[in-house]
Amino acid sequence: MKEEPTFTIKQAAKQTGISEDTIRYYERIALLPRAKRRDNGHRVYRQEDIDTIQLISCLKKTAMPLEEMRPFLAVSADADPADYPDLVELLRSHRETIVSQIASLQQVVDFIDVKLEEGRYRRDCTDENQDGVSENMMIEPKSKPVSAVQMNYFSSAR
Repeated sequence: MKEEPTFTIKQAAKQTGISEDTIRYYERIALLPRAKRRDNGHRVYRQEDIDTIQLISCLKKTAMPLEEMRPFLAVSADADPADYPDLVELLRSHRETIVSQIASLQQVVDFIDVKLEEGRYRRDCTDENQDGVSENMMIEPKSKPVSAVQMNYFSSAR
């Protein structure tokens, strides 16, 4: 029987992009199960632990609070979602929030693009019509020369 591969905390951190300190913190608050220890006291992680850390990282990127992640982490990866309708509904709701945030951020990106193309940088980005698209964005932007003073707004040497 082939033995399951194990990883040190350094290897787990490298694979997941999560710092060693953060992994220890997740263990301390019981978001991750306590890692098994070698005789020398060093932590040992299994692939299942790596997968859980990656799931936490993914949920964290969606701005889900750590406490709200607990129910999702308690369900095994191969579980049937139909067995957890409450969790499915929570995830759907969270997804809708993220989609809304993406749309809002896209409006900001569109606004910035228009301002960069027009050479104007100080207009309000909240004047939306009913479709949620800025009226300024519906007009084809005209290229205008940008003064040295205006370019200083974007100077990286501040």
